[in-house]
Amino acid sequence: MRGVFVTGTGTEVGKTVVAAVIARTHASAGERVAVFKPAVSGLAEGGESDHALLRRAAGSAQTDDGIAPYRYDPPVSPHLGAELAGEVIERRLLLERAQAAADDSDFLVAEGVGGLLVPLTLGYLVRDLARDLALPLVIAASPGLGTINHTLLTVEAARAVGLEVAAIVLTPWPDEPDTVEASNREAIERLGDVRVEVLGTIDLASPESWAALSLP
Repeated sequence: MRGVFVTGTGTEVGKTVVAAVIARTHASAGERVAVFKPAVSGLAEGGESDHALLRRAAGSAQTDDGIAPYRYDPPVSPHLGAELAGEVIERRLLLERAQAAADDSDFLVAEGVGGLLVPLTLGYLVRDLARDLALPLVIAASPGLGTINHTLLTVEAARAVGLEVAAIVLTPWPDEPDTVEASNREAIERLGDVRVEVLGTIDLASPESWAALSLP
């Protein structure tokens, strides 16, 4: 399986945007890109869903079920969304769908839910799925105050179970970073011994304008 697993330091840190830009970058290079996300929640809030954005970015013809096997209306953790829907997220099904997506593509962009320790079930975390897929991690993080601790904790949580951290992506990166943001980037790179990339604000409606982000 060739691709990346995109996770984040938490919610609302640009994880789906980073995954979409990576998918778009590889698709623009002529590769057949598939996307995968184990669960999507918050569909009742309206707007373009995460799995729809990923599909559009990749230029994929995958079905909703092929991209995101579990989809829930309330904005809650996947394990709670499943409980409220009267079902259980099945590891076997997730791995089957991810493998099917990978088999029909040159490059797979898998995106987690929230951070690494978010439960898909109370016995199976996002980190466990990342280990099962054995893809290098790309960690999306905010560039501002507090990000050093959150990002390095995520790196440690990944490496503690043998996951490879390919890169950190700080986003949205400003055109003119201030002292704190520039220092954060340097500190994370040095203390985490990890590649740190940046991604500015993008217009989600215009993929042709997105910056390239090829990882790894």
